[in-house]
Amino acid sequence: MTLDLNGSTESAARYRGLLEAAPDAMVVVNQDGGIVLLNVQAEKQFGYQRDELLGQKITRIIPEGFAERLIADGTRTAAEALAQQIGMGIELSGRRKDGSEFPIEIMLSPLESAEGILVTAAIRNISVRKQAEKQLAQTEGGRRLMEDSLRESEERYRLLLDGIQSYAIFAMDPGGRVTSWNAGAQRIKGYTADEIIGHNFSCFFPPEDIELGRPEEILRITAANGHHEEQGMRVRKDGSRFSASLTFTALRDPSGNLLGFSEFSHDLSESKESEAKYRGLLEAAPDAMVIVDEAGDIVLLNLQAEKQFGYRRDELLGQKLTRIIPEGFAERLIADGTRTAAEALAQQIGMGIELYGRRRDGREFPIEIMLSPLESAQGILVTAAIRNITARKEAEKNLLRTAEELKQKNDQLQQFAYVASHDLQEPLRMVASYTQLLAKRYVGRLDSDADEFIAYAVDGCNRMQQLILDLLAYSRSGADGKAQRVISTEDVLQEALMNLRAMIEESGAVVTHDSLPTIMSSGSQLGQIFQNLIGNAIKYRSASAPHVNISATKDGAKGWIFAVRDNGMGIEPQYFEKIFVLFQRLHGREEFSGTGIGLAVCKKIVEQLGGTIWVESQPEKGSTFYFSLPERGDK
Repeated sequence: MTLDLNGSTESAARYRGLLEAAPDAMVVVNQDGGIVLLNVQAEKQFGYQRDELLGQKITRIIPEGFAERLIADGTRTAAEALAQQIGMGIELSGRRKDGSEFPIEIMLSPLESAEGILVTAAIRNISVRKQAEKQLAQTEGGRRLMEDSLRESEERYRLLLDGIQSYAIFAMDPGGRVTSWNAGAQRIKGYTADEIIGHNFSCFFPPEDIELGRPEEILRITAANGHHEEQGMRVRKDGSRFSASLTFTALRDPSGNLLGFSEFSHDLSESKESEAKYRGLLEAAPDAMVIVDEAGDIVLLNLQAEKQFGYRRDELLGQKLTRIIPEGFAERLIADGTRTAAEALAQQIGMGIELYGRRRDGREFPIEIMLSPLESAQGILVTAAIRNITARKEAEKNLLRTAEELKQKNDQLQQFAYVASHDLQEPLRMVASYTQLLAKRYVGRLDSDADEFIAYAVDGCNRMQQLILDLLAYSRSGADGKAQRVISTEDVLQEALMNLRAMIEESGAVVTHDSLPTIMSSGSQLGQIFQNLIGNAIKYRSASAPHVNISATKDGAKGWIFAVRDNGMGIEPQYFEKIFVLFQRLHGREEFSGTGIGLAVCKKIVEQLGGTIWVESQPEKGSTFYFSLPERGDK
């Protein structure tokens, strides 16, 4: 089956329907960055009504990155800027009306028009994909389900109201004088209701038709037959002419007395322009667009479909979709013994289905399909937006390969650190033992310089031994990151406080905590974080007794955010990053003991658990260390 695409009102409506049914948001932008056209998916994705975006800058919904890729600068024209992006999936962030941002992928295509070169952008919400990529990179975590509420009935009602604005509808008395006037009539014919009501409808006819008595003839025919349809030329208020499709109806009371007439008319020049515009948009779509009927036959396709699959259009029209998508597609859509075709389609709406396409030469390539239903005179059709994801799949392979290489290198590095640290301890232990023996036997028997040199050697050995032990601890930190279970963070905190009991009693510290959650995590690792952060808060205290508070709040994006707040010495802002680097210290060994490894261990553990750690502080006003842990079935 093929569709009749001759320049008719039905064809224009079909092209508009195809644009509206596109599963991606479709936005058309002029060279100034102004939005000139968008579809219903754009409204849904960004949360705006259509009239709120038309004429606005694209930066309202894509605040960064889009304009910089397209607008001409001193070294290139706008056409050159656009040419560099054609066929590329550009990943940016979109901004909804409520201010929330979400990841998008944009495919761009040029569209020639009477207003100059326009840019068609097919915008796909890739929140689910980005979440999957994040989980892939971290090798842990759960999937989030897409929310795909379509609210079809609401959209059909909105489209119906939009359609009414495209028609002139007015009533006349039996003599042809206008008695009512709608907004569509004002838009098409140019008269306001105040200007036209009471005037004869003959003013809409060309002078030559008025001379021939055509207005009166139409009223006579309509009165006699009750109904009359025709196409003809009409005249607007400004004198311009247009081709119109008109329907006249005689209005009678229950007794059959003539009350007047109604006219329902449509500007055919707009239909032809609209058809050309929507046909152009479909052809300019950066994704392959293929329309399939319920039997699986291709009834419409665009230029990108020809390019991607290597066929001429006439070679695919009327053919089965399995010619270009041999496996997986039909099984997802065609009815079987347990479900109807509508049910099969409904299960796929809004989902990016990854399959393989087959080109004319037999080569296969990975594709992602977004599906959407389209009601037509031939029944329910399926609109498939097909995107070539070869580059994305290659990037995923590279990501997997890189992740595996990093894992191997990390394993090797940990093994090296362990072996090196272990092997270094034995000769260092020997050096330390003999320098200590020298100190015991010969202190005071040599000159003062010798005593000082021996003391330096003993101190150096002791510090080296501590560094090696800390290096071993750092290499082992996070080793049980996968052994996660449901734990009470309050119980974990109590165990950490027990380990710090002597330090707390000696310093007179007061440690309090708010209500803490039950989460899915590693108890031993979380305990190490608490112990290091609370220990630091007590160690780097101010003149007053240390006060430390531990709290937790839930954040929708980050999960649980824990805070360890103290009244200590505080930290200068320029050191906020440095303190998390291995062996970095802000104080000399004479002031405070230690090697500067504690916060580096905390950072490593938190990141392996899928979170982040940071600090907020002011000198002499204390510090607050925050760390986030992702929510995984927590309570």
